[in-house]
Order: sequence, then structure tokens, then C-alpha cells
Amino acid sequence: MKTKPRFGRYVPVLALAVAAAGCSPAGAPSSQGAGAPASSATPTADSGLGKKDIKLAYVEWSSCVAATNVARAALEQKGYNVQTVSVSAAAMYEAVADGDADATVCAWLPSTQANYYARTKDKLDNLGPNLVGTRLGLVVPDYVTIDSIPQLADHAAQFQGRIVGIDPGAGEMGLTQQVVEQYKLPLKLIDGSGATMTAALKSAIDNHQWIVVTGWTPHWMWARFKLKYLADPKGIYGTAEDIDTLARQGLKQDSPDAYALLDGFHWTPEQMQQVMDADREPDARPDEVAKQWVRRHADVVGGWSH
Repeated sequence: MKTKPRFGRYVPVLALAVAAAGCSPAGAPSSQGAGAPASSATPTADSGLGKKDIKLAYVEWSSCVAATNVARAALEQKGYNVQTVSVSAAAMYEAVADGDADATVCAWLPSTQANYYARTKDKLDNLGPNLVGTRLGLVVPDYVTIDSIPQLADHAAQFQGRIVGIDPGAGEMGLTQQVVEQYKLPLKLIDGSGATMTAALKSAIDNHQWIVVTGWTPHWMWARFKLKYLADPKGIYGTAEDIDTLARQGLKQDSPDAYALLDGFHWTPEQMQQVMDADREPDARPDEVAKQWVRRHADVVGGWSH
């Protein structure tokens, strides 16, 4: 079991929507209705497994999809029935806190999602980092000739007066709005999604145009394109962060082996990058990619339960 800091716990309720076809966007088959409490599964006689139905909440970001599917594959290897449910960042915290989901492996802390964590921490178990050394900030193609955020003000026209963002509920979007205000940038932050952001980035690079986007590490775009972060002299984006695993209170008692595996789950940015890159291949299914990665890294996965 990895040694890591323990934090407090968490609050509110939110219904979760599952795709109508019975699958989450991460490729996970639905095994129970999203509105059913995660803690209501029928107990089994398996001593370490406990309740065998596990629900993982996640956000449709490439890093989160990769981590969630790997955690799911590892849990399924142990005999659990795992459902993944795609929600917004705020709903992810609320779902775990309220017992509508058992856990998430997608909590960017301590800064990016600090507001969601603060509202829910009294009803959560924070199992600590599953990946260390993340970063976020404003990102431009390497051919762009500025290197810091303040310089954006003098080149607003070349950036078409906009910063291309992701979903409005993301913590990074709130920080980026602070960046716009505190640096007095004449640019508008545009809402979108991770997919629309990377599509806009690719289009601009294909045409050698200037573009600035909200970006983070790890992300597959760093392997695909030549990019750079703009320096943030005010430190609004903070320093390197971690991605934490959060569990609902009571999971340790209800499903001991699942809790132990989630508690032990940790990997490197390079390992996450392997999965994200494979997820980008034509016709790739993220759930199958994760299963293959788990099978090929049995030594790593085996260590998560000890």
C-alpha cells in the first residue's frame, strides 16, 4: 500500500446520467441505474470482495478516461462489477460524497478543484495521490513567438481575441478567468470541451495560426504537437499538483478489496501517457485499451493491492 497524506472528508446530492445505450462514454457497460445509491449493492459471501458492484465517477478528460478505465479493469480482475459514469467536475465530487458513486480517480488537488473539494470534503475519504506532478496553464504552439501570459495583451488580434477553453465546470476554467482579469487581458475565454479544444488546436497548427488554449499535463496533445506553456509570473495556476483518489465513506467496510486496490492505485505520467496515446488510435476502445494495459503490467497492478 502506498504511503500518502490523508485529508478530511465531504456534502450535496446529484443524480447521474448514464448514456441511453447503457454505456458510459468511457466504454463501460452500465450495470445498475445511475440513481441507485452506490452502497445498495447486495453483499456476497466473498470474504475480501464484500459488495461487488462498484461505481466510478469521472469527467470526459483524456487523463481521467485513461485512469478510470485502468482502475476499472484492475477492479474487474479482482471480481468486481464496475460501472463508470460520466459527469461534470462538480457532480463528480457530489456523487461520491452523497454515495451515488463509490469513488473517483480524477480529483485534481490541491488547487484546480479546491472549491469542489472544500464543499464536499467532510463526506469523503481522500486516499491520496494516484499520480503526482501534474501541471496546467495556458498553452501555445511552439512557433508562437511570445513566452509569457502578460505578452498576450499585445497580440490579442493574432489570437483572434480569444482563449480556447474546455467545459465551463472545470477548475482550470475558473483559474483562467482569474488570469484574464488579473493580467487585464483583452481576450475572451471560450467554453467548450476537451475535444473541441484539441480540435481547434489541431486546426490552428495545421494552418500555422496563433492560438492559445487551456492545457494540462499529462495529456496526449504533448506527444502529438510541439507546444509550450506560457509563463505565469503571478502564479495564478499554482505549482505542480496531484491527481487524487476519492472514495465515499463506508466503502472500506462494504468492499474491502476494492477500497484496498483504489488506495494502492498509483502510476506515473509516462504510464498514463501510454494509455492516452493508445486511446487515440483509430477505432480504439478506451475500456479495451485499459484491459490490455493492465494485463501487460501485471507487476505494477499487483502492487496496488499490497
